[in-house]
Amino acid sequence: MVHLTFRFSRQCQLIMILTLALFGVFNVNKMCPPTVWALQTITNTRSTFVHGQHHQQQQQQHRLFNPCCLRAGGDNNDVPITASIGDNDNIITNTSSNTPIQDLSFDPTVSLSQRVSKVVKYADKNYFLIGMFAAVILAKIVPSLGINGGILRPELFIGNYGVALIFLLSGLSLQTKDLTQAISNVKLNGLVQLLIFGFWPFCIGLPLRYVLTRIIPNLIPPALADGLLIMTTLPTTVNMCIMLTSTAGGNTASAICNAVISNLGGIVLTPLLLLKFFGASIHLPFGKMVLKLCQKVLLPVTIGQLLRNSDMVKNFYKNHSKTFKRLQETILLGIVWNAFCNAFGDGLGIQLKHSLVLLLLLPTLHVTALAAFFRLFSLPLLRLTKGETISAMFCTSQKTLAFGLPLVNTIFQGNPNLASYCAPIMFIHPLQLAIGSFLLPTIQNFMDDGDDDAVIEAK
Repeated sequence: MVHLTFRFSRQCQLIMILTLALFGVFNVNKMCPPTVWALQTITNTRSTFVHGQHHQQQQQQHRLFNPCCLRAGGDNNDVPITASIGDNDNIITNTSSNTPIQDLSFDPTVSLSQRVSKVVKYADKNYFLIGMFAAVILAKIVPSLGINGGILRPELFIGNYGVALIFLLSGLSLQTKDLTQAISNVKLNGLVQLLIFGFWPFCIGLPLRYVLTRIIPNLIPPALADGLLIMTTLPTTVNMCIMLTSTAGGNTASAICNAVISNLGGIVLTPLLLLKFFGASIHLPFGKMVLKLCQKVLLPVTIGQLLRNSDMVKNFYKNHSKTFKRLQETILLGIVWNAFCNAFGDGLGIQLKHSLVLLLLLPTLHVTALAAFFRLFSLPLLRLTKGETISAMFCTSQKTLAFGLPLVNTIFQGNPNLASYCAPIMFIHPLQLAIGSFLLPTIQNFMDDGDDDAVIEAK
């Protein structure tokens, strides 16, 4: 058995452990917190496999490859796991649910073809999660390959054509009545926009800047604290929240509706908020930004809706839905790769120690927002379906780079603190994409649970 060890500095190890541990606050459907999987993975990776018996090694390996079998239910209750080895298979059974789960641990009785088959099945089932880590590693090794303006032109083939294809497929998969229902859901749409442009800047941005400038002023420079406040005034993402919602099985129509409303509203509301907080005079190309949003989102979705009128196209999409879903996941992985290539290649223009603070602060902020908004939208009082809950959670917890970076550059052009104003936006973009992608398997399990949306609507 090949033993791999991570050779990080103590600071990098601490950052990795703390960042991954943040995922533990997100515990949907009473499933295992990703904290346990994260810490178990780090422990198993660094272990020398010298201590312990063979049975304990099998359990550790099983937990490494099957994180959702670690815990279920309460905070401190381990799920009892038993192992049974037959003639031709090696299965670990979760005694709390009596569900057999494939075990990838070493067994000399298993043939090479069976072992390869298990690995292939595992990789196929966890395609997106494995692909995300591979994309980040590749971006770190060769950032110049996927940087904007590079030889592969990812901003063209992925950022334009790939994203347009995503929205085309979204429009093709959406029933017109679902889109109409999402637009007419004033209660949900109004609450989402209120959280984006009201709760974020006034209940998170202003208190956070006060703490960082008055209570702990030496942690980061005041300009960087102002950058965090600027970030909270931005609308939600367009590509990311829609694609994550679609991949997770949420209400894509609701995500498209709120993403478009947010970015159209942000053209007016974000400059007004910045004017209130910073007193800067603002002039923006309103018409150009609206045209770009229509070309990027509304046009492909409309074309997809028109294609639904053809029974041949609709049946073809239905018969190959799994293939199209894998295509969407692949394009999303390309966006992750492109984002991290730009982050690793361009740098952020701030000191390393301040970058480390943001690397701890921003994931904490984003994961806390995901958990809080998930709990909020799950309240029985709101009577939302699971799909609406997931789409609203993604829409309210994310902040856009595509809208925010040009806006900040336009408003604060020539300002000596421009790099500090842009740094939080550049940091949060790949982080929220990575965190959302990491949580997708857990959210998909939540969506696939026995409780049907119709039951929720009937309450």
